Amino acid sequence: MNILRSYSNWRRYRRTVNALRHLSTYELNDLGINRGDIDSIARQCSRRSR
Repeated sequence: MNILRSYSNWRRYRRTVNALRHLSTYELNDLGINRGDIDSIARQCSRRSR
């Protein structure tokens, strides 16, 4: 994996984490997400959208 792709994946991960952390607990529940799952969900999203 080259450095640009790694950086791009990291940025996508950080954007996803920040967006999800700004949601209220009620909004996360509506999406079926627990606050403790945010990191793993963001990791999956950053890997999936290559």
